[in-house]
Amino acid sequence: MNTHKCGWCLGDQLYEDYHDQEWGVPVKDDATLFEFLILETFQAGLSWITILRKRDNFRKAFDQFDYQKIATYDQNKIDQLLQNEGIVRNRLKIKATISNAQAFMAIQKEFRTFSTYIWNFVNGQPIKNKITNYKNTPANTALSDAISKDLKKRGFKFVGSTVIYAHMQATGMVNDHEMHCFRYDEV
Repeated sequence: MNTHKCGWCLGDQLYEDYHDQEWGVPVKDDATLFEFLILETFQAGLSWITILRKRDNFRKAFDQFDYQKIATYDQNKIDQLLQNEGIVRNRLKIKATISNAQAFMAIQKEFRTFSTYIWNFVNGQPIKNKITNYKNTPANTALSDAISKDLKKRGFKFVGSTVIYAHMQATGMVNDHEMHCFRYDEV
């Protein structure tokens, strides 16, 4: 039985569990897609393990990532979030989360689901890359550039190409597990 794991996750149990159970698994559920999108936007400029360690705090602070509630956050809620030491306290990212929730719902209105919209970029099927060493994984691609550009046009913030490529990896739009990783064929 193959037990090899991608090199990026080794040495931290939280990272390894995330790798083994979530990373690269195709996500078609709007609530989960939204959660990952918001976590990725907060991750911009930070390490993913920092965000993973704060994930439960983010869930509590942002009403379990209920985008309908988040879309209605007011200044009092923003001030409350800025005082929350359990999350990344960045005013611009917090405000972007609110506007991103609103833009997310606008996409749902147009496409019925955000999943339909985002998965259309890969024709509904994950792209299976052939990564031999995680250090050779691209930070972005022409496709993540195109998705980022379209999201920005629709009012999203903190959705640069690198953030979007990380989102594509996390939600299984691309399979960037190393080819000899036990998860490569599983996802």
